[in-house]
Formats: sequence, C-alpha cells, structure tokens
Amino acid sequence: MTRPISHDRAGSQRPRPGPDARREARLEARLRAGLRGEVRFDRFTRGLYSTDASIYQVEPLGVVLPESAGDVRRTVELAGEHGTSVVVRGAGTSQSGQSIGRGVILDTSRGLDGVLDFDPAARRIVVEPGIVLDRLNAFLRPHGLFFPIDVATSSRATLGGMAGNNSAGSRSVRYGHMVEHVRGIEAVLADGRRAEFRREAGPEGAFGASAASGASGDSLEADMRALYRREAEELARRVPDVPRHVAGYALHRLGREGAGLSDLLVGSEGTLALFTALELDLQPIPSVRALGVCRFDGTGEALAAVPAIVQIEPTAVELFDATVLGLAAQMPSFERVLRQLGEDGSGPPRDILVVEFAGDDPDAVSASLSQLESALGGIAVGVTRAESPVFQARIWAMRKAGLSISMSQPADRKPLAFIEDCAIPLERLPEWYRRLTEIIDRHATHAVWYAHASVGCLHVRPALDLRDGDDVERLRAIAVDAFALAGELGGSHSGEHGDGWIRSEFLEPMLGARLVSAFGEIKRRFDPEDRLNPGKIIDPPRMNDPTLLRARYRLETRKLPTALDWGAWGGFSPAVDMCNNNGTCLKRSPGVMCPSFRATSDERHSTRGRANALRLALSGQLGEDPWTSPELYEAMDLCLGCKGCRRECPTGVDMARMKVEFLHRLRAEQPLSPRDRALAYLPRYAPLVSRAAPLVNLRNRIPALARLGERVGGLAADRPLPRWSSQPFSLPSRLPAGLPARDNGAPRVALFVDTFTRYFEPENAHAAVRVLARAGYRVEEAVTAGRPLCCGRTFLNAGLVEEARTELDRTVRALGRFVARGIPVVGLEPSCLLTLRDELPVLDSGPEAAEVADRARLLTEWLVEAAALDRLDLAPLPVRRVRVHGHCHEKAFGADGPTLDVLRAIPDLEVEPIPAGCCGMAGSFGYEAEHAEVSRRVAELELLPTVRKLRDDEWLIANGTSCRHQVADLANATGRHVVNVLDAAAFPP
Repeated sequence: MTRPISHDRAGSQRPRPGPDARREARLEARLRAGLRGEVRFDRFTRGLYSTDASIYQVEPLGVVLPESAGDVRRTVELAGEHGTSVVVRGAGTSQSGQSIGRGVILDTSRGLDGVLDFDPAARRIVVEPGIVLDRLNAFLRPHGLFFPIDVATSSRATLGGMAGNNSAGSRSVRYGHMVEHVRGIEAVLADGRRAEFRREAGPEGAFGASAASGASGDSLEADMRALYRREAEELARRVPDVPRHVAGYALHRLGREGAGLSDLLVGSEGTLALFTALELDLQPIPSVRALGVCRFDGTGEALAAVPAIVQIEPTAVELFDATVLGLAAQMPSFERVLRQLGEDGSGPPRDILVVEFAGDDPDAVSASLSQLESALGGIAVGVTRAESPVFQARIWAMRKAGLSISMSQPADRKPLAFIEDCAIPLERLPEWYRRLTEIIDRHATHAVWYAHASVGCLHVRPALDLRDGDDVERLRAIAVDAFALAGELGGSHSGEHGDGWIRSEFLEPMLGARLVSAFGEIKRRFDPEDRLNPGKIIDPPRMNDPTLLRARYRLETRKLPTALDWGAWGGFSPAVDMCNNNGTCLKRSPGVMCPSFRATSDERHSTRGRANALRLALSGQLGEDPWTSPELYEAMDLCLGCKGCRRECPTGVDMARMKVEFLHRLRAEQPLSPRDRALAYLPRYAPLVSRAAPLVNLRNRIPALARLGERVGGLAADRPLPRWSSQPFSLPSRLPAGLPARDNGAPRVALFVDTFTRYFEPENAHAAVRVLARAGYRVEEAVTAGRPLCCGRTFLNAGLVEEARTELDRTVRALGRFVARGIPVVGLEPSCLLTLRDELPVLDSGPEAAEVADRARLLTEWLVEAAALDRLDLAPLPVRRVRVHGHCHEKAFGADGPTLDVLRAIPDLEVEPIPAGCCGMAGSFGYEAEHAEVSRRVAELELLPTVRKLRDDEWLIANGTSCRHQVADLANATGRHVVNVLDAAAFPP
C-alpha cells in the first residue's frame, strides 16, 4: 500500500484561533514531560475521540492514555492549572454522551487494565478501571467465579465505565446494578488528590496505600450523610420505586444499611471523581443454564406475559420485537439461530421473550422451563427450549447485538437512543407500550423495542434523521412526552444508560427542583470549579443543542463518484455512517474482528476508528484534500481486509470494501510503488515467471538477495516468499490409475483454479480433480482464451478497481457458460472464490455476473450441498485428530462450517476448530516489511500458540494459502488444504 505524500504533522493540525492556543500548547508539553503514558493532541486523534455511541460529537482538546494512577492524578493537576476540564473514557460506548467533551480525554482502556488483588475464597477482586468485562470473567472462570453485571457490550465495556454509569445488564432481575457489587473505590478528586471510598469495612490497605484524609475523604463522607438526612423525606417522596433507577446522583442509597460514599460515586458519570481502582464482589458461576424462547403474535402480548414469567424467578427476561428479528435474519451470524427457532413448524418468530433460568440443580432448571411452558399455554405461540450451551450462546450473541442490529437499516432515519432508558413498573408495561406507541405515531415515526423486560427497562428507539431540522425538534418533543408518561406510570427516565447530555436536563421534571439543587451541592462539594466532565447531570445543555449533534457535520454525497456500487447502502457516505460507534470491533476475545486492533490496542486501528476517520474525511474535518492525508492513510493502512467486520459488525460495516474504495481514490493522486505494482499484477505475469521458477526461488535460499529485496522492494527479508512451481496446474488429459475413465455421461463440475493454486500449489488442484473423479464427476476446468482466469483480488487490494473489473469480466464470461448449463462451479482458495460472491456484484450488476456470484461455491460447500460425500467411500486417516483454522473470508461468509462437516465424514476422525481469528498474513500484508511485525502479533494472539502445541498425531487444516504460509514461516508447521485430506482418505495407501 503506497504511502501518500508526507505532510508536516504540526501544519496538518487545524488551527486553534484565539489567545488560548499558547496555553493549550503549554499544557500538551507539560503532559508529555510529566506522564509515563501517551499524550496525543493531533487533529486526527481529537477527531477519533470526538464521538461515542451517542448522537453527539464534540472535539476534545487532546487525549491522554495513562499508564498508572499517578498519570491520572498528574493529568488532573495539570489540567486544573491550565483551566481545562477532564473527561474519563473507557470503551467509548456511552449512549448518552458521557465520554466526550471539550477538555482532555483520559482513555483508561489501554494502560489501566490490570488485576491488582484477588481473593477467590472471599470472592473479592481489585481491578484497574480499564479492564474489560469479558477479560475479567475469563480470568475468573477457572476459579468458578464471575462478575455478574453482564452488559451487552461485555466484549469491550470497561469496569470503570460500568461503575461510572451504574450499569446493569440482562440478568439484573437477579443480580441488580453495578453499585450492589462495588465494595470500594480508589479515586482521584478534582484537585488531584487521592481518596478512597468504601461501602463497608474491608481488608486493610485494599488499594495498596492509605486514603487521603481531611477535606478529601472523611469530611466528604460527613457532608454527604448530612445532606442525605436533610433530604431523606424528599428522596422518599420523589425517587421512583422501580428496580432500575440511575438518574442523577444516588443520594437516596446513603439511607441503606452498610452504604458508603462508593454508593454515591457509582453512577456519577465521572463528574465527581476519577476512578483508579475498584474493589468488586464476585458471584459463583451457575453450573446449569437454560433458555426458554417464547414466541408471541405481538409486542403487547409479550409484555403482558412478563409479570407471570417473573414469578417463576428467572435470571433474565429479554424482549426482541419483530423489527429487530427481521434485521437479524438478514445477517449471516444470526440467520442460523432464527432458523433454528422456527424449526418446529411455527415459522420465523415475530416477537419473542428470551427467558433464562440458572442454578446448580439440572432438574430444578428443567422444571422451571416446564413451568414456563405451562404458564404460557394459550398465551404464547410456542416455547423453544434452548438447553445446549452452543444454542444459548448464539441467542445471547443476538441479544447483545440488539442496539446495533436496530441501527443496521440503510435508511436516512435511524433508531436513536434517547428514550430507551425508561424503567416502568411491570404491571404497567402493556400500558406503556400502547401509550408510547401512540406518542411515536403522533410524531410521524416508528420505533424498535427490545431488551430488559424482566425489570421494565425496554430499549425503545424511535427512528429519526437528525440532519433534518424537523426531526431534531421531534427528538425533543418525543422525549418530553415519553418522560412525562414514564413519570405518570411511576417509572424512571434513566434505568441503565445514565443521564449524560441526553437526559440530564429532565432531572428536575422527574425529581423536582429541591433534589436537583441538592445534586448541585454534591457537585460543588466534590468539584467546586466544574473540572470533571462538565455539563453532565449538573448544568446541562439542551438535549438537542445543535452545536453538540454529530449530524451537524454533513457527509459529502454530491461530489463523490465511486468505483464500487454502494447502492444497497444508499451510497458510500451512508455506508460509512452505518457505524454507530457501538465498539464491537474493540473486543479482545477470539473472533474474526478486528485483528489489527487486537494486535495494537489502538483506536486508530479498529473498524470504528477507520469508519470515524472516513467520516471525518467525508465531512471536511481532515482538510480540503483528505484522501491523501497521512492521518486517513494511517487509519486504513493496517486494515487486513479480513472481512471480519462484514460478519461481526452488527451494523454491517464492511471496512475491507471501504478500503478498496479509499485506495482507488488514493491511486488518482499517488501512483503505485514498484512493489505494490508487482504484487497487484502478479496474475498477469505469473505465466512468464513460472517458466523461470528455479531462478526466482533462489531469493529464499540466498540471504543477500532477500536483504536486497527488502531494501529495494520493501519485502521483509526474514520471510520466505511463496515458492513458484515450475509445473503450474493444467487439467490432465488422463486420470491416474484406479480412477474411472472420463465418462461423457457423468455429471460435470467446473473447477475454477485461482492464480495462487495454479502457480504455487498446483498439487491442491490435482487433488481436487482426483476427489471429484472418485465421487463420479467429470471435471472441466474453467478457462478462456489466453492467460488463465483471475478473480481480481490482487488488483482490488491495491485499489486498481478497473483492472479487477477487467479480470472479472473475463472470468464471468468463462464461468457463465457453465452456470447457464446448470454445471456447478467450485473453487479452492477462499479469498479468490468468495471474491466472486462478494465483490463481483458491486463491480458488475449484469444478470450473468449475478448468476455466477450466486452459484459459485467452495469445494467443501458444494460437497455438502450436493450430498457428494457418500460417493467418496472415505477411509480412516493415519492420524486420529485434526485441528481446523478457518480462513477469515470463510468465516465472514459462514463457509467454514462445511469444512468441518466434510472432515467429520471421514471415519474415526476427531475434528476440532481452532478458536482463533485472523492468521495475520492477509495476502501480501505479512510479507511487507512495514507490516511484518503487526502480522506476527496478530498470529501470536491465538493461532501460533495453538499450532505449537499440536501433537505428532494431529494435522492442521488451513484452507487459505496465506494461512498455510504463516504457520509454516512462524511456527515451522505444515498446514493442509482440506482437499488434500479428502484425497488421502479417498485414496488410502
């Protein structure tokens, strides 16, 4: 990927007019000198941190990534000296705008993510605020413990953010809010002093040092308790009596037995103190879980059933409405689970309640499911029992993606989070649904409904387009009406996601002027100069203030000709805007998204970071010619094109395709380097180079040639390049002995042999011919006049869209002849064959191309679909176990399953997939000198450690040529294409 023209970094920053510029520069310099962590004040980073998962966008002064509690204290001190506010941030998934602001952003998610102390016998742990919930639970799992506040964003949500928000989650009907599980807090106050706040007496020195005394600790406790006593009657009168209520400051909790100031700080949204450590209570993991998926004819009917369900004491009751289910059915990762839910003949579900029971007695859990079925007899359309852990995991994955699924509609109006937090008494839920639907209808829009039915906190998201001035007014009007209705029904307008800029201005209508005044006293006592996250809870702006809305930055749509067809999204800009910053791409657990972020832990190298970079470019925030800016290049450069986001991003962002569009535009200004040109045009010159294969392969045997290649061509000297074959594949005129002669009456299969298979690993294509012949098929090679066919993948990777289109035109003509006659088209290399299925439709909209895209299959897919495995008469292998590493594109298209199915057809063979993401090679990425280290780091996440543990009696299966080279080069291991394994089983020695 050719690097763009270099610009002066300082000169590329947007000027900051006014007398504050010098003061801000001094603050940046002092922060750099005084902190161990990283300090970023550049324009690009400010842009990336100007948004969270809310409707707002505000550019900060700069970003600090602290590495210690000392860094947090020093940042607060220096910011105070320079008159600047501080906003703390975890994963940046706040839906109410809590994690953005105009001051210095403190991102705790990179350097403050450790476990400080752990006592499994006491079920107690002390963690830093940046640790991610899923990572914490992975640490606890071997001890039979977990932290039970299971928010939907658990793969990236930090414990500090959860405490700042007083998060709850799907199982709050049993486990309550975050505040019930925070035993103590170590924090930095607004003046930079350290303080410790506890719910109750705990172990001596739980946070490793004595707490601050005097004004910062003891006197704050005394003042807050006095304030509670003064306002106790008003609190009892005004605070809603519902399970979910997190509005304002939790002053009412100080009246509970054992409460301490930690109860007040939890849910304070970073406005009172900045957390540097949390002492948490843990829970034992239930040994048995089961789900009852209850299907209803409508949302109202589902909600009417909730009170009866709650009487059975479930651990969760979650709602999915028809809109969410319909959108989920269009996503490869969720279509399968919805199909399973309709397998009883009742058809796809309309509205469902997912009811979970958990415990340590399997019989009791099963009995609860039976009781659920009895209770809903005649009420629900049906109840599906999900007792398999795999089935349950798929259902919960769909639930966790609920918000983002609702945002995945390619329409101007998007379901927005602003009234989604109302918590209503259970017996009033049907009335809430009916009357709120009337309000939404009256404002000429619609909404999606889902989430926590068990506690009356339904996430209701009306669809609005905030680029439309009328919809900006509707935003506020709907909020006013909805919050008034919630109060009338005895509910709260903030049940889980906090106040932020969305709901803070509505605290007074719900709680009254007196309590809001008391909240102001709390803020002034902790933060007299309003330095910590100003404008949240106290003295907020109007929730639809146009100077805060992200929509004020309009993405350019008129002057943006594109090389690919983005019509399904309404254009390239709307496709970029599909990213709602939910941060699924920030997860650290195994999966296909996002390998570069997992390797670097850098926001710039996440799918969200790249989408925000493109958004900044399209809205003019990166200058007049953003496409050649170093900032945008830096964000796009480490995208491996793995297509993990295509599968796992709940809003359907396809960053690999966006990178192709970006590179195409870059090519207009920046010509290809010699190396990138050589890689892109490899299919064109491959026939010639293969004739000199022995000479070309000397590069791998002579270190001096490899070093010269790195110095001149940019290919890493320590990575052997793929070995050219001097005998590239051609269809043999005669089949090997033991196979039947070609029978003109036999069913035919067209084999699409890609460039990499033909010129580097022709043995795979020969194995495919033998396997297909053994199954009774006549193999024909898809060819055309002149050079062999090509999918155009290498050209797309370089942004040469027209060259790719030329190759695909040839390929479509050749394959179309087979498709027209009903002859199957199969291929071996996932990245090439699946290019036909994915990129071909956006490069060629003709009917012949559509037919080819629809009919092209990987060999494994076709063998399963055609039921051809039984014809192979497979024999046992010399090994008893295989470990399977799926290619990224196979996973993105759900095409990895057939590989497992095919292997399981081999007698006596144990088949186990490797739970790993991308291998890190990604075509030529791992060979490029500037990317080699990141390539290694990606591979080391899961794949290489697993490969190194393979036993002598195990084989590694990897269908991607890049994957096989990666494990060979970095782990000295042999990866086999599945077709070679089938060949061995079909032709035993």
